[in-house]
Amino acid sequence: MRLRPWCVLAAALSVSAVSVSAQCDEISDPVNHALPLPSTATQLTELRQRLAESEKEREALSRQLQSADTERESIQLGRLRQENQRLRLQLKEAQSVTPPRVLTEQQQWFVAGGGVAMVALLCGIFASGWRRRRRQWLN
Repeated sequence: MRLRPWCVLAAALSVSAVSVSAQCDEISDPVNHALPLPSTATQLTELRQRLAESEKEREALSRQLQSADTERESIQLGRLRQENQRLRLQLKEAQSVTPPRVLTEQQQWFVAGGGVAMVALLCGIFASGWRRRRRQWLN
């Protein structure tokens, strides 16, 4: 057996064990992580203040947007009401100009059919000549 691979393996394990123990020490040290640096604390407060200002600006802008939308909708609603009123007046004028229909289309076809039947009956009566003659086919 050669000693080199075993030596390399032992050295690698010892280095990794040292680095793991150093990391565990860093994690278990509460003082190191609990106290932020003074510059970080000032940055943190500054960022919180900027966040609060941004939230206030966002709320103000959203209120402005809602009021602008409401104003646009009220203008559009007024236009639609005026157009609706104008169209109603046009409808009333159009209805007053045209006379109301007496018969519906179905009733007109019924009357036309009845007229054709009457004309056919009259033609049949006049064609026979009103004379009564004995019918040949009856014995």
